[in-house]
Amino acid sequence: MVADADAAWNKQFQKIVIKADSLSQMKKFYTAFYHTMIAPSIFNDVNGEYWGTDKKVHKNEGFNNVTTFSLWDTYRSNNPLSTIIHPEHVNDMINSMLAIYQQQGSLPVWHLMANETNCMVGYSAVPVVADALLKGYKGFDANLAYEAMKTTAMGDDRGIKYVKKYGYIPADSSRESVSMGLEYAIDDWSLAQVAKKLGKTEDYAYFSKRGAYYKNYYDAKAGFMRGRLSQDVWRTPYSPFISIHETGDFTEGNGWQYTFLVPQDVEGLIDMLGGVDKFNAKLDSLFIAQGDMGKFKSPDVSGLIGQYAHGNEPSHPMSYYYAYSGKPWKTAEKVRFILDDFYTDKPDGIIGNEDVGQMSAWYVLSAVGFYPVNPANGLYVFGSPVVNEATLQLQGNKKFHVVVKNNGPKNKYIQAMTLNGANYTKTYIKHTDVMQGGELVITMGDKPGAVWGVGEANKAVSVLK
Repeated sequence: MVADADAAWNKQFQKIVIKADSLSQMKKFYTAFYHTMIAPSIFNDVNGEYWGTDKKVHKNEGFNNVTTFSLWDTYRSNNPLSTIIHPEHVNDMINSMLAIYQQQGSLPVWHLMANETNCMVGYSAVPVVADALLKGYKGFDANLAYEAMKTTAMGDDRGIKYVKKYGYIPADSSRESVSMGLEYAIDDWSLAQVAKKLGKTEDYAYFSKRGAYYKNYYDAKAGFMRGRLSQDVWRTPYSPFISIHETGDFTEGNGWQYTFLVPQDVEGLIDMLGGVDKFNAKLDSLFIAQGDMGKFKSPDVSGLIGQYAHGNEPSHPMSYYYAYSGKPWKTAEKVRFILDDFYTDKPDGIIGNEDVGQMSAWYVLSAVGFYPVNPANGLYVFGSPVVNEATLQLQGNKKFHVVVKNNGPKNKYIQAMTLNGANYTKTYIKHTDVMQGGELVITMGDKPGAVWGVGEANKAVSVLK
């Protein structure tokens, strides 16, 4: 049994084979990689029968029923990681979610062993299902998947009725209203992209509008997202530093962190904050601002760089935002610091709650060199790889080989890249390019390079569109 378990895990570990400078880096990477695969786990008997959310016995057909969906955490990068290297598991997860939808009338929020816990805000199954559909996964019923996403998004509970009525959730109607509304905007944007792909023009327009509702939580005078009581009244008193655990306007965070939770539309966020220069100044401030979060702050707000909190999931895409605003070398600096300082090979080697693999998924992808800022647009943004080489095992026995030349502690900046032998100057790579297989060669240096350096500062904000 032990030998079988070892063989099974070693087979999974072969899906990403790396070369690194030290045993410590190898330990960090493969410990993280292991953590990304501990859930969701199979939840059915050998004959396929399982206990459903409706408290009835069901039998799966053609898939493993799985459970432990920590979706508020994992949709950000652990689920996208699975779309690259775990195709069979992606189909199991989506089919299990659709079965849950049929049993309880909505997609799972935080599903655990036939129970819907409704833990955390948003309907974060939506970007996971959308991402699989948009990436061409076909191991599930696409029409049922769309029905499940739309039905979930058009409900009335958990503040959704206010989103439909006002375009925002009044702060006196729901706890954590700002975080909830911002997560819904991410989810709705993702749903809109599926509607577009399926030719559902009216739905695309409607959910695209809802995907931009993040703007309704932004107080231009304060310069931050904050709780809104009505169209022209904000909740007072207000401080962007204050975090009130579970009963405030933010989920495990504060106004600083949530002002930047717009991964589905970073270009729109840049415009909302006043353009590239003001955005960069504000983003710089996120990483240096100091202030008291108050006596009721969430213990989950950890791994702080200024007010950036790497120990909690909402902050995870933000170090990569500089790639959208003409300063990708600043992304390299932040990402490399986090990789080196916030993950270690000691027993307490993660700066925050693992949250069913999401903290480690950030490390695995970032260590290889790129990260899915937007959870459902099929693009991965470059950062600062720490491995010297990585081979990703893909569907169809294809491989994507990443070679990092001249890497080292000081050589954190990308100087040049080639993709299958041709010069590559984009600050992102498409999922479709990765899945075709091939070789990406990244050359590093100790100063910002001519391509990913200061010369990029005046380029258009829409670089990732």
